[in-house]
Amino acid sequence: MDIGVSTEAPVVYIIDDDPLLRSLIESLISTTGRPVVPFEAATEFLRAYNPLQPGCLISDICMPGMSGLDLQDELNRLGVTLPVIFISARSDVPTAVTAMKHGAFDFLLKPFANEELLQRVQAALARDAEIRSSLVELDQLRARRDSLTPRELDVLALLVKGKSNKVMGAELALSIRTVELHRARVMEKMGAKSVAQLVRMVMDLEQTRGTAAGPGPARA
Repeated sequence: MDIGVSTEAPVVYIIDDDPLLRSLIESLISTTGRPVVPFEAATEFLRAYNPLQPGCLISDICMPGMSGLDLQDELNRLGVTLPVIFISARSDVPTAVTAMKHGAFDFLLKPFANEELLQRVQAALARDAEIRSSLVELDQLRARRDSLTPRELDVLALLVKGKSNKVMGAELALSIRTVELHRARVMEKMGAKSVAQLVRMVMDLEQTRGTAAGPGPARA
């Protein structure tokens, strides 16, 4: 699944097989004026979720059928970066550690304070907005790279390796003047003001190649 920009308000999704707790969380989140969409099972959520819709997810870990951890694994496989806040009645550390290793944004023990949950939701929504903004920038950067000609891509590859114009000319069988022209076009098309910035752009693109959902939060 790809995600992108949406003008819709962020949605807080809730998955819990306990109807009472699900209703209580829905009522709590609704007091903030945010849209809330509850589900009884993870499979229901997966069928309904639109990756273009910003938001976050509050999910129980231990549920019949697909567990919360199984759901996180499936989101990772699909490339969905929606921040997930796991809630659990199990207080053992391994459960929390496992959840975070699977890519959870946060982990809360039941029972939790209302204000604590609201704060975590706010942080998760902010994280979702950051991720979406970053992915849009990467898409734009990828489009600029794709606009390069095959020869300009050759120059780009050597340029980020720190090769001089003379060395690039020798390796590509081009005159130094031609290399300079290609180099100037590469910098212009990529929107780079310096070679250092260009290298950073290429590194960012390489780091995202073949990756799916990132792991959870940078916890403060």
